[in-house]
Amino acid sequence: MTEAADAEISPREAEVLGLVGDHLSNAEIAARLCISIRTVESHVSSLLRKLEVPDRRALARRAPVRGGAVPDRPAAVLPAPLTSFIGRARERSELAALLKEHRQVTAVGPGGVGKTRLALAVAADAAGAYPDGVWFADLVPVTDPGMIAAAVAGALGLGEQPGRDLAESVAAALADRDALVVLDNCEHVLDGVAPFLERLLATCPRLTVLATSRARLMVPFERVYLVPPLSLDAGGDSDAVALFMERAAAVGRPLDAALRGQIAAVCARLDGMALAIELAAARCPTLGLDGITAALSHPLRMLTGGSRADERHRSVRAALDWSHALLEPADRALLRRVSVFAAPFTVAAAAEVAGVEDGLAADGLARLAEQSLLVVAAAPDGTEYRALETIRQYAAERLAEAGEPDEVRSRHLRWCLARAAGLEVARPDWRARFDQVADDLRAALAWAAEQPERRADAFGLARRLAELAFTRNLTGESQRRFEQAAALAAGPAESAAMLRQAAAVAGCRASGDDMYRLRLAAASAARDAGDLAGAAVDLATAATMAFRYWATFVRVPSRDEALALITDARKAAASDRTTQAGGDPGALAAVALAEAAVVADAFGAVQGPADNVAVPETIARAERAVELAARTGDPLAESAALDALTCAHIWAGDTFAAAARSRRRVTLLSSLPPSPAVIHELIDALGMVTEATLGAGDMPDACRWARQLDGHPSLAEVGHRAPLMVDALAGNVEEVLAGSVRLLDAWRRAGSPARAHLGPAVAAVAMVHGLRDDHDAQRGWREILDRLDVSAERAHGYAAVFDGMLLLHRGQARDALERMAPEASEVWKWVSWIWHHWYVALRTEAVVLAGDPGARRHVTEARAAVAGNPVAEALVARAAAVLDGDRDALLATADAFDAAGCPYQSARTLLLAGGEHAGRGTAAFAALGLAPKAVSLW
Repeated sequence: MTEAADAEISPREAEVLGLVGDHLSNAEIAARLCISIRTVESHVSSLLRKLEVPDRRALARRAPVRGGAVPDRPAAVLPAPLTSFIGRARERSELAALLKEHRQVTAVGPGGVGKTRLALAVAADAAGAYPDGVWFADLVPVTDPGMIAAAVAGALGLGEQPGRDLAESVAAALADRDALVVLDNCEHVLDGVAPFLERLLATCPRLTVLATSRARLMVPFERVYLVPPLSLDAGGDSDAVALFMERAAAVGRPLDAALRGQIAAVCARLDGMALAIELAAARCPTLGLDGITAALSHPLRMLTGGSRADERHRSVRAALDWSHALLEPADRALLRRVSVFAAPFTVAAAAEVAGVEDGLAADGLARLAEQSLLVVAAAPDGTEYRALETIRQYAAERLAEAGEPDEVRSRHLRWCLARAAGLEVARPDWRARFDQVADDLRAALAWAAEQPERRADAFGLARRLAELAFTRNLTGESQRRFEQAAALAAGPAESAAMLRQAAAVAGCRASGDDMYRLRLAAASAARDAGDLAGAAVDLATAATMAFRYWATFVRVPSRDEALALITDARKAAASDRTTQAGGDPGALAAVALAEAAVVADAFGAVQGPADNVAVPETIARAERAVELAARTGDPLAESAALDALTCAHIWAGDTFAAAARSRRRVTLLSSLPPSPAVIHELIDALGMVTEATLGAGDMPDACRWARQLDGHPSLAEVGHRAPLMVDALAGNVEEVLAGSVRLLDAWRRAGSPARAHLGPAVAAVAMVHGLRDDHDAQRGWREILDRLDVSAERAHGYAAVFDGMLLLHRGQARDALERMAPEASEVWKWVSWIWHHWYVALRTEAVVLAGDPGARRHVTEARAAVAGNPVAEALVARAAAVLDGDRDALLATADAFDAAGCPYQSARTLLLAGGEHAGRGTAAFAALGLAPKAVSLW
């Protein structure tokens, strides 16, 4: 970092830079600093320019370490040990050497041998060898093998990407990274870790994984390192003795060196097991070495059974048995009962789950902490306690021996249900509060789901966890939990309701195949419940989804398949005996919408005809669907039908009707309480209204909808493409640069997929960089565009508009005309839909400035074509003023552009006017952050 760049960074930008270096997402940074996500984007964009780095990944490498220096490589994201690391020089060297030679190494050993501490030390030593960072994921709280990817994604700071599960997001984020990931405590979720790692290693060729486990993972390319006990070879100078003396000194006073021989004997009795030595050392101030030696002769030292135990396991068990035997009965009970917690817990939580008074719990927890059986930490809500995993597992065994698991886990379940019900999502700290309790909710659900007598509680917890996970943007988990709730439901009617919720979440994830599957499953459940009208709605909705959201499918249902579903939906509706003679309104509306989608191809699906020549029929069917949906009183049904009608108007080239219908959709949805179905529909509606109003030239409304869309919590991690298009055409350069950072980051984390729908946003960003004369950035974004889209829509639609606008900015009118060579009437409206008026107006300007002999005819035709669009009208009026040589008329368009919300075009008008106006135009361009061109015509 240069001194100049360093001086330019504000205190707030420095905070943001530090959090970027900690691998937090924009949403997490915003929550940490209590600012908006948009503000974070602006700071990140500003930092990219000031530090002259190309992307967020490079920016993270420039984040200062605590102390002010700027490292060349990202700091390792590893937990800070609470105590010093002692010895293990040989083991550190051996394990480090294995990591250099093998992509996946598993440090294997019994509980308490010191696997985690050794892995952390080696990872910290090796951090400099991994340019793209070192991350640590603790799998202790993970109770569901399917949540491995979520734990790793959390460690990487990844949010969920629409259209991808978290395993895909992790693989995409690490695909090109030379990085090290540490997976700690894998043994209890081997069934999830093994397939996850096999997939990850196959798709991330430069990734190295260091795992710790009590058993090998059994994945290809795994190299196992057996972690030995601490060295006893050197007697009084061994690693084991050094650890004992250091830990004993930490809780009392330093031990006399003359005692080393006696300490070595104690460590030998404990077979050099790190945990056992630490527990024994913690007793030294109260028992002394003589007392410890006597205690180790207690019969409880020997393991009483279990074929899986080897000698080293026996020593850990001996130390734990010994520590446990020294506890008062009440403290033993408290220790075994708090073992059900999967995450750190408070005194109040422990009291409730253990079934004791708060005061007794507080005293007992303090004594357990003093005996090194619990770890204490300060938290925002007060002091928290947790047991090290080996101790927690030991205590869980004692819980089973005491015959208390059902009683204690039932109390834990009640505690979890209360915590889940009490999480108010309106509170600013709700996200942190959910994260604190989420692992316990998952653990309680896993237990309750296996208890037939707890089925109702399990259903309630699964449904609530699904709702909370959705609000937390953990959409993959939310979908799974709704599906789990469907399996736990008391009857098929409840099951159908949960499956519909799961389908809505799948829609938010842009997973068409899951949407389709879950709606068909809901139809089956509804039939079982005797709800034939509901089944008809589900079947028809599945058919509509196949065409409305075809781009989100991996296997796109065929037209014949969708038509068969519509036939089944009609039969189900006709068989329903519970509704009035005319039929169930919801079923009638759903079938009508499916017919508009599938039969008339209102959405322009890939399964439909290449050209929709039956536009009047499409509009008629869509209008009928809207009419029937309005009778249901269901805003979601009416919004979906209006979407079909909006697209039908697009087919017809009716820009203003499309904008009006899309506005109606947002009005219908805006007042509804949030739910997966509402949010799925609302995001779609906001995207459509932003683009449709942009097409109609209503820039103030388009900007307003774009801001609402961009600020929606469900898009916090990934953003949306539409705001970039609006801001680029308006001239809001800072907004484009800030938004492009998130777009690029999200796209790369998603694996850089070839998604054509991102093309307009990428083209918009490329144009803005071109307007700024940043040719390298423009070239980079155009390369991305080439990977995304090679369709006719790009060639003659959005890309023609952005390319033409840039060429006109540079004074290359002839090139602009050549780029927009086809007459607007020759371009199929589905290709140029929201761009139609922009294309007509910009092409007219190119015709005039290029001196085309047919310019006057073009101006006349263009005026008629864009009538009612304030921006396009002003563009055509400016072209006419240039053609007529009327400077006053030309200047009048500057006011028109200002009124229409297009500062870029207003500044361009002043430059075209020249003379004393050119200076104002140059200043206006500079204020926008653009490079003005000498294009004056006077």
